[in-house]
Amino acid sequence: MWEGGAQPVVLLNKSDVCEDVDKVIATFDPIAFGVPSHVISALAGEGLERLEPYLASGSTVGFVGSSGVGKSTLLNRLLGSEAQATREVRIQDKRGRHTTTHRELFLLPGGGIVIDTPGMRELQLLSDEEGLKRTFVDIDALAAQCAFRDCRHVSELGCAVRAALEAGDLDAKRLASFNKLNQEMRYIESRQDKNAMLERKRLDRIANKAMKPFKSHRS
Repeated sequence: MWEGGAQPVVLLNKSDVCEDVDKVIATFDPIAFGVPSHVISALAGEGLERLEPYLASGSTVGFVGSSGVGKSTLLNRLLGSEAQATREVRIQDKRGRHTTTHRELFLLPGGGIVIDTPGMRELQLLSDEEGLKRTFVDIDALAAQCAFRDCRHVSELGCAVRAALEAGDLDAKRLASFNKLNQEMRYIESRQDKNAMLERKRLDRIANKAMKPFKSHRS
């Protein structure tokens, strides 16, 4: 979201069916790092007043999330009408079923604009290291204290990230997520570099072919 120039906001929906909201918040807050988050119930209409600052006239927001998280229900609640069809999640596996099949733009009564999207199965990374650092600001701060600038946080001596992990100050799952995303980003960068090299070679071939008649004329 940051890399795309947008301000991320996390909505923890369906609070009406959550047995322990405080526990969920306590689990989420340590990894939010400055990203605004709000507990709401689109079905019951609870907590929606907290969204008003994001939906002011001239603002454009997009709902992104898996099928069944309540995007269409939330949109209907904000519009005050049944603009989008909704469906219950599947009982057997608690997964959502696609109801929104295309992106659509809606004008809210207050002047804000909402883009409703189909459920996302996968989000691809952009090869922007700054976005990764902002998402894992805690690990980035620790990495600045490592003995080596190119530390991979695996088995290097003087690794501040591994030290924090062993001391219990860094969650192992969070470090695993960072390593996975970092690896994916490096792969994307390598693919882009390879594609750029192939494109340069292609343009060179075209240029050389175009210059052949002139070379022959001079000789």
